[in-house]
Amino acid sequence: MITSFNPPDLSRYQSRALIGGIAGFILLLISVVIDRKLFFQAYLVGFTFWTGIAVGSLALLMLQHLTGGGWGLVIRRVLEAATRTLPFVLVLFIPIIIGSHSLYEWTDAAALEEHSVIKFKAPYLNLQLFTVRAVVYFAIWYLLAFLLNKWSLEQDRNGDSRFAKNMRLLSGPGMVLLIFAVTFAAIDWFMSLEPEWFSTIYGLIFVAAWSLSALAFVIAILAWLSKGEPMNRIVATLHFHDLGKLLLALVMLWAYFAFSQFLIIWSGNLPEEIAYYLTRVHGAWGAIIVGVAIFHFGAPFLFLLSRNLKRNPHKLVLVALLVLVMRVVDLLWMLLPAFTRQHFSAKHLLFSFVSVIAIGGVWLWFFFWQLAKRALIPINDPQFESVMEQQHAAGH
Repeated sequence: MITSFNPPDLSRYQSRALIGGIAGFILLLISVVIDRKLFFQAYLVGFTFWTGIAVGSLALLMLQHLTGGGWGLVIRRVLEAATRTLPFVLVLFIPIIIGSHSLYEWTDAAALEEHSVIKFKAPYLNLQLFTVRAVVYFAIWYLLAFLLNKWSLEQDRNGDSRFAKNMRLLSGPGMVLLIFAVTFAAIDWFMSLEPEWFSTIYGLIFVAAWSLSALAFVIAILAWLSKGEPMNRIVATLHFHDLGKLLLALVMLWAYFAFSQFLIIWSGNLPEEIAYYLTRVHGAWGAIIVGVAIFHFGAPFLFLLSRNLKRNPHKLVLVALLVLVMRVVDLLWMLLPAFTRQHFSAKHLLFSFVSVIAIGGVWLWFFFWQLAKRALIPINDPQFESVMEQQHAAGH
């Protein structure tokens, strides 16, 4: 018998996350003393990682509305809480605007005169349009998240099935809008760090990577929640099995996009394209990408082939945590060489990790606050009864 569907009390975890975030920001501020640019460059890494979880959660939320199934129902509240952090993520973007001159070469008038390619892109790469486009991206993400969260809450209150239909109908075109917004955001925020370089598949790498980050995060949260009431009476091994299969699919999709970019550029061997990899395949950066290949793709791929592992939340969560750690490492490899060029900078690496912890602590505080606002299961959803049947069939 399920005892309660009341919102959970997560105040203790909120406090811990906030304390960790504040401590992280105090350490991150040390980088300002060393080099003002270092602060903003490290900050960008932390911002990118946690933004990826928020936006990736929106993609997964729409995916589960489109496909249905118990796996989506048991993680819906976690996904919704993560998407409701988007207004906070917009606030976190403000330092990117403030520190744009420390991040983006195209904001320097001297660089425009010196490099004809950057000057040619100036009508697109300028701070005014950069800011306007960012507002548009966040507006798209927020509008989708707002409607999905609003209809989900209304469905909880009155059980009207038309809200489930509305969420499904919105999710189709919404997914297309999200992919375009993430693609252009990746071009603006990350590819333009090296404005003379370009890749047509770069945005899709972030679509896959952010969805992967979000799913790994959700699996970790669900495994934690399933230890207590009421989730321990609802979440079945079949749900973890389905989430494990989706995690495997996203690992493969991310690897496909990332390797495709490398293969196309390597095959073309054009000077304007290969510069990106020349700074990333030698020395310490070269060792890091080998580690990414092994622990971000190879190990998770082999582990997730196991049916028993996918059905064991204690083991699956370890794979999910490995993926999250390697997502941070992959971001370091993608972003930091744009600032350090051929040189490997230990201080950039250190403060980037600190940035992930600092922003993560504050983001998690906001996330737990949102998660505690609603019951952990949408009991008036049309799929609720079938999910309960899966739980009983699993022998719980």
